[in-house]
Amino acid sequence: MVTKPSPYQVAQRQFDRAADLLDLGKATRDLLRYPVREYHFSIPVRMDDGSMRVFRGFRVQYNDARGPGKGGVRFHPSGTVDTIRAQAMWMTWKCVVVDIPLGGSMGGFFADPRVLTVREQEHLCRGWVRQIARNIGPVIDVAYPDLMTNAQHIAWMLDEYEAIFRDKFPGFITGKPIGLGGSRGRTEATGYGIIITVREALKELGVNIRNTIASIQGFGNLGQHAVQLYQQMGGVVTCVASWNQVDQTAYAFRKTSGINLNELRAITNSFGEIEVTKAQDLGYELLPGDSWLEQEVDILIPAALGQQISRSKVGKINKRVKIIAEGASGPTTPRADMLLKPLGIRIIPDLLANAGGVICSYYEQVQSNNNYHWEKGDILSQLDVKMTSAYYDVVDFAQTNGLDTRDAAIVMAVERVARACQDRGWV
Repeated sequence: MVTKPSPYQVAQRQFDRAADLLDLGKATRDLLRYPVREYHFSIPVRMDDGSMRVFRGFRVQYNDARGPGKGGVRFHPSGTVDTIRAQAMWMTWKCVVVDIPLGGSMGGFFADPRVLTVREQEHLCRGWVRQIARNIGPVIDVAYPDLMTNAQHIAWMLDEYEAIFRDKFPGFITGKPIGLGGSRGRTEATGYGIIITVREALKELGVNIRNTIASIQGFGNLGQHAVQLYQQMGGVVTCVASWNQVDQTAYAFRKTSGINLNELRAITNSFGEIEVTKAQDLGYELLPGDSWLEQEVDILIPAALGQQISRSKVGKINKRVKIIAEGASGPTTPRADMLLKPLGIRIIPDLLANAGGVICSYYEQVQSNNNYHWEKGDILSQLDVKMTSAYYDVVDFAQTNGLDTRDAAIVMAVERVARACQDRGWV
């Protein structure tokens, strides 16, 4: 039986290939292959039934040579430290690919907010901040909401941080409610960013977006806003996949005439889980979870968890598919990636495709640190310019150096981070 590599092993293999192509020296490889620092801690929480429960919390700061760390804070019931390390590593490269002056980090707790009360979630969020407060902040490491984390969680974290230091620090964290210094456009940013890169890829392929069909895995905030912008541009989504917590199973929901975004949103909870029975009542065909990958479409968007496109699933991809835009981080395994290369499918790698969120988080960070608000139209306009520019930076680098887009993105990023480390005298 072949053991699937952990996300961190996947990330390290990608780095090793980039390091080989760049012929990096041993010291530089040793520095960039591992996080510069990690924090592991326990968070005791008194539950609503009076019992005490201890949760594990983490923050991995991968590299901050180019600026303060930047990375999500997530809930995950089955997470691992290696997953967090991988996410922090990818965030380091992602910030470079879209050319923002930040490093990479990631953190959170191993817990499932779906089975915690609101009070228990609040105490867990505040406990996480108390444990890590002296090692993160506006000019050190800035968190933002990631998997299963929302603006309310972020508001509690901000309040706890400001209570500890007895001052106002809106730049401590991003993804805040608008009234607490959050940025307009942040909710849409990641999903919109994916579709902006899809739009540019279709232009390169000479295909009108109005003549395309897409299938998406994941119907949380990212997936919903990707559908929204894609439909506004004239595309049709015929299939979305969603996890169902009740029976611990993923399902795909298909409507060949095209899904109705508003009606699906109306039967979807805050974790992106679509109510199965109500979807069927609305005329959606219920399929096995992996079926999103097999649809006769032009565009596939994995926007859920990592390692969803494995070697065994590549053969299920329809020959019509022209583009895979990676909304999730690390959705394609290395072995699957090797099998995809000869198929002629344009891969928009995660380091580029899902960078809209961190771009807008950076904009929020700038606004918070300067006590100023930009209008939503300005934010989304700047997002479009930044994502479009990054797309062509990666494509041009790939063509100039004879690389595919995934290798181009990571080689470009590693080269720039290595140079920053060298300039600082770290290696």
